This record gives sequence, structure tokens and C-alpha cells, in this order.
Amino acid sequence: MLPVHHAGGRGLDVNKLSARELFEDVKERMALRWVAGREGGERVLQSGGAGQRRPSEIGYLNIIYPNKLQIVGSEELNYLDGLDSRQRWETVQKIFAQRPVALIVTKDQAVPADLRDTAEETGTPLWVSARRGHDILTYLQYKLARALAQQITLHGVFMEVHSIGVLITGTPGSGKSELALELITRGHRLVADDAPEFTLVAPEVIDGSCPEILRDLLEVRGLGVLNVREMFGHTAVKQSKYLRLIVHLRPAGNEPEDAMVRLTGDVGVREVLEVKIPQITIPVAPGRNLAVLVEAAVRSHMLKSQGIDQARTFMDRQAARLQRHPG
Repeated sequence: MLPVHHAGGRGLDVNKLSARELFEDVKERMALRWVAGREGGERVLQSGGAGQRRPSEIGYLNIIYPNKLQIVGSEELNYLDGLDSRQRWETVQKIFAQRPVALIVTKDQAVPADLRDTAEETGTPLWVSARRGHDILTYLQYKLARALAQQITLHGVFMEVHSIGVLITGTPGSGKSELALELITRGHRLVADDAPEFTLVAPEVIDGSCPEILRDLLEVRGLGVLNVREMFGHTAVKQSKYLRLIVHLRPAGNEPEDAMVRLTGDVGVREVLEVKIPQITIPVAPGRNLAVLVEAAVRSHMLKSQGIDQARTFMDRQAARLQRHPG
């Protein structure tokens, strides 16, 4: 496996994004101008814990349940204009007292003086966009979902086998890279060797990708580092894939096998970012064709996903036979 140093280890990453970083990233796409509150550029958007709902990352101006990024459109400005002077002052103070990461005024509308002045006084970033509020909301929701999603780096080889994402794990020297190389020669595709990065992009959906430094590379003992794209062509690599199955390689031992394991296979689950991923364990022994076994494991998993359980079918047949011939 490729020797890589990982900042912060292989644990769960808590992602952060400052207001300044977000502005620089989207200012051209969203036609943004920074009009006040530059001192607040280091205010941070941070990935929340499981089930966190409030405050939400972005939404239209909300004083009761404030969003971290508050969009101020025509309706919000009209609402403020409809308040008497005291109510307006109190409302503006409430907006900024909740320390939003930024306020975004839509459609290049004129920024009221009290919003601009209070943003400057409190160091709250105040941006103006030429885009409609809906465009800002949908684009930044997608952008923030990706940027702030929970991430983790796991040890193994991540591949696309029969169109599904498969993470191959095992102890060092168990043959993961050699297996990956054989699978590539059989028409399957490499996503990442050694340190695939996994991101929770939606509930129950984990996307796996490769760190840029390792892209297209596979390290095989005795051969060194191979560039899979250069050796096998562009179709031999895949930029990302959803994680659907884990295949774990373990050395074959002399321990007695459970009768049910012989029928159903050594199957279980492994939690990745609090999502339960099916795991199949394959014993590694001289002479076993691991590539064929992995392909068969993937096909079996696909059948189970369709409600076809081959072991259950066999057991039902056996139970029916015993009923017909009891004794």
C-alpha cells in the first residue's frame, strides 16, 4: 500500500469553512460583493453533529430560528420597511445579536443604511449578490453540504466492481493491492488505493474518492507504484463512487467453521459514518482465486439487494424436503 502521512490521523474530520473562504470560493459564481463587516471574515461554518437541525446552514431571513447564512430578499426588505422605527431598530439588533456568519442581500438591491452600519459595528459580513434568492439558496445548499459533510479516511483499496463501490480491507500483506490489480485487468475500476476518503453526502449515502496525491496510483509489492490510468487507460479509474459493500480479507486459519457460516457466508455489517455497510469476510489461502471470489461476493450482494437470498432458498428447500419425508 502507498505510504502516506495523514494530517489528523484516520479519524472523523470536523470540517470548517470561514466566511472569507466561502466568499472567495463562490463570489464569481454568485456575483457577490462584500459591502460591510470585513472584520468578520473569520466567522466559521462548521459541520454539526448527527441530527442537528438548528441553526440551519442557509435560508431566508429568520429571526426565531436564525440561519447561519441569512438571505435577505425583496420580501425581507419590504418587511423591515413596514415596521415603525422602534420595531425596526429592535429587529435589526436581534438579527445581528444572533451572530450570523453572513447576510446576503439579493438581486443587487440597495442595502439599507441601518443594516450596513450595524454590520460594520458588529463585524458581521454583509454581501450583495446579483442573483435571485432561490439561485443563491440552492447553489450554496449544495456547496455547503459537500464542504461541511462528515468525512473519514479508511485503510484499504476502494474499487468499482460490477458497477458498485467496494472497499477491500485486510491486514498489511493480505494481498489487497494484488487483488485490486487483478480486478483491474478483469475490467473493474480503481477509485483509491491505501487511503480512500469517504464523505456522508446524504442520509445513508457515503461517497468515496481519492486524495489528489494518490490519484490513479496503485502500489504493488515487488513492482512499486503503478499509474493505473497510464497502464490500462482512462476507463480503468473512477473519480468517485458510493460505498455499498466492504470485502474484508483475513488469513485462513484452522478454527472450526460454523455450519451457518458455511451456508450464508461470513457476512456482517460495519458502521462507517454511522451508516451500516454490509461486509463480507473472505479467508485468504494459497491457491484461492480472490478476484473471482470478490466478483461472486458482489454479485451475491446485488441479488440480496433485490430480495434474492440464495442461502434462504436452499434452507427452504431442505425444510420442505424434511416435511415431505419426515424420518
